This record gives sequence, C-alpha cells and structure tokens, in this order.
Amino acid sequence: MLIPIILSGGAGTRLWPVSRQSHPKPFMSVGGSKSLLTQTYERALLVSGNTQPLMVTNRDYYFLSHDELLAQQVQPSYLLEPVGRNTAPAVAMAALWAAQQGGDPCLLVMPADHLITKTQAFDEAVQQAKALAADGYMVLFGIRPTAPETGFGYIEMGAAVGTHANAVQRFVEKPNRETAEKYLAQGNYAWNSGMFCFKASTILAAMQAHCPSLLAAARTVFDKSDKNGERIEIADAFADVENISIDYAVMEKASNIAVIAGDFGWSDIGAWNAVAAATPADADGNTIKREAGAGDTIIIDTRDTHIESQDRVVAAIGLEGMLIIDTPDALLVADKSKSQDVKQVVSRLKANDHDAHKLHRTVVRPWGAYTVLEEGPGFKIKRIVVKPGGALSLQMHEHRSEHWVVVSGTAQIVNGDSSITLQANQSTYIPAGHKHRVINTGDTELALIEVQCGAYLGEDDIVRFDDVYGRAE
Repeated sequence: MLIPIILSGGAGTRLWPVSRQSHPKPFMSVGGSKSLLTQTYERALLVSGNTQPLMVTNRDYYFLSHDELLAQQVQPSYLLEPVGRNTAPAVAMAALWAAQQGGDPCLLVMPADHLITKTQAFDEAVQQAKALAADGYMVLFGIRPTAPETGFGYIEMGAAVGTHANAVQRFVEKPNRETAEKYLAQGNYAWNSGMFCFKASTILAAMQAHCPSLLAAARTVFDKSDKNGERIEIADAFADVENISIDYAVMEKASNIAVIAGDFGWSDIGAWNAVAAATPADADGNTIKREAGAGDTIIIDTRDTHIESQDRVVAAIGLEGMLIIDTPDALLVADKSKSQDVKQVVSRLKANDHDAHKLHRTVVRPWGAYTVLEEGPGFKIKRIVVKPGGALSLQMHEHRSEHWVVVSGTAQIVNGDSSITLQANQSTYIPAGHKHRVINTGDTELALIEVQCGAYLGEDDIVRFDDVYGRAE
C-alpha cells in the first residue's frame, strides 16, 4: 500500500504579494487554474491508486485546505501542527500515524507547493521507488539538471542500484555558479527535489538510529495528540521537538539511500521567475496572468517581462526582464534577476509590523471571507460574506464598536443579551464590550457591510468565547 504524505506549510515569502502568511504558496494557482495544493493532491491520488493521502499542515490552514479539496472524491486525513518544525518532525509524525494503519505501508512524501507537468513520468518513477522501498531503501527523487542552477541543493549519484536508481554518494549545498556548471558538465549530479519514498518501518528505524531523541519526542507528542477521526490535532508540545530537516536528520547519515533521477517537468516554484517559466509566453517572451474579471494588460515595446493583475488595468512600456505583480493592496515591481530578494520585502514588512506580510485585503475564514473596502484614522469598512450554515465566533472587541448592515441573505445576530434576525436593508449596532456573533441561517450566502469605529482597529482586538471551528481559547 502506498500512502501519499503531503507536507503543506511553506510560507512562500519570495512570492509576495500573492503568497502571504494567511494564504500561502500552496493555495496559489500556477501552471493553470488549479492551486498547487489541488494539483499535488490529484497527483497523489493518481500515483497511489486513489489511496487516501495524509495532509501535514498548520492548524490555521485546515479549513482553507478542506475547502480547497472539497470537490475531491477522496478526502485526506490531517495532521495539524501547532507550529512549524521543519520536515524531520513532520515526517516522524506522519510515519507514526502510518504505522498505526497496519501493513507497514510505503510512504510517498511530497511538498504541496511544487509543480510537476509530466505526471506519467513521475508515476513511473514512483512505482520504481515503491519497489526499492519494499527492499528496504529510502528513495529520493532527483531532477536531472537543465541549467547550472545555484538555488537548489544537489545529489551526487554513485553506483547503480537496480535498473532505474543510483546510490547517493553525497549531498551538496547550493553551489556557486562555477561549481554548478561543473556539476552540469559531469552529468552525475541531480537536483534534490525534496520528495521521498520509504516504508514506515524503514524511516522509523533510520530515525531511531540517527536522531533518536527527535523520534522519542515525536512519539511523546503523538501519544498526547487529540485524535479526532481523520483530523489529528498535534499536541502543543510539538513546539519543543527539534527544528531540523529530514535531509540533515537522516538522509545525510544513512547508508540505504537511493536516488531516482528523471525529468518530471518539475519546479519548486521558489520565486517569481519560476512562475513566469510556468506561464505561456508571447513572441517577445512576455508572460501575462490575469484573474477572472481583471482589467486589461497593455504591453508596448516590452520583452521578457512577467505581469500579474487581479483587478486593475496594467500598462508596461519599454521594459525588459521585469516583474510586475499587482494585487488590490500591494504592488511589486522588480528586476527578474532580483526575484530571490522579494523575501527581504516581507522581512521589512514584518519588522514594521505591517499587516501586508500576512493578510490580503480579502481574508478567508472558516465561515467565509471578509474584504477591507476602506480604512482610515478611527474607521474601517468591511464586506463580510458568510457561507450557508456558517457562523462567526461569539466574540467581543475592547476598542471598537461595529455597525452591521445586511446586504443580502438572512442573518441571525447575537448582540449582548438579545438575539435578532435581520434581512436585507436592515442593520444593528454593536457597542464595544458587547458579546456578539452572526450566523447564516439561510441556504444562500449572507453578505453584510461592517463599519468599525474606534481608536484601535487591529485584527487582534478580539476575545473569542465560543467558536464552532475550535478557535476559542
């Protein structure tokens, strides 16, 4: 049995302003209309014969992931991390979960935010890896280099292992340009894709041999975790498990490692250059992506430039080798050669405590979404959309009052000690300090306009008393 393990936790800071903390890289659409997460999930079902995958992700991304994959016929199980602790703890927890499923399954570990366009070639490689894993190997998937890439780690391949694989001679950190050119010329190096295949018993034995304290800590955390059907809430003690990658913790120390190197049309979509490469180009090398309903993109005397727009008209004149990424609340303009430096923008926003590093103007919540329409000193205006059956938490704000006007749908509203039902064109006022919540009791979306007034309007001014989504303290 082959169980796909999908690791979904990367922030994708080099893909700002589209990728942000509250809506990160796996939920971006690249190489088509589907998100990277959905593409990874469909690929996992294909290569495993429709086996239910395990999703290892952040607690905050559970409802976002669930809604993203709602259309799939097979739903995953979830391991929900309270904090990110790198790939070794994540793999340990996944292997402990898999060991309880019985039959010593084979695990296929895949990041949720990679792009693979040659799915048949990948499927063939997975079946080859599965056969090697049955013989006790831990198998890595390597990518045959097509250029002297300095942004990837490399694997030096040694003697043949069976027909399709090689022994791993050594792992190499990201090289400089001269070294990368030498690796490309030698032909026995592959990019390290961060994808693995091994039996649950094999990886657990390797961890016992090479990182026993990490495995012991993971076992303790797993035993304490809240196992509620297909959704396992990992205990908060997970924060104390060593923060280390599976490469450093195990792969660079073990001897039963093999690598299958191939061409899978793979990209880690690590920066905007990779997004541009996955987008069809015009005769001048320009790549353009517009959201549905977005304004036109006009290019004049422009070459090798990538432009994304979500709503406005974007015009480019006399540009070459540029990136223009336009979102409703942030604009990125950069030279393509500086695409790796976008993460410095995110670092600066974090240092300045600016919400743009973590939130979009439209923020998805388990109950629906809200969009900030306008804000200024002492006020903020939002459009709130609540899904049928959705309910905001019973909450209170210390520093702001709120006015709610129903635009469409039916709202059941708790306001202090009273409970009222409002229809379109009706409103209510919620003073600061009042407990309140809104529930969509209808079978269509509920839309309302919220006007906030107060000295402080930050999203952290909220005290939750009860929440159907488990977010109340």
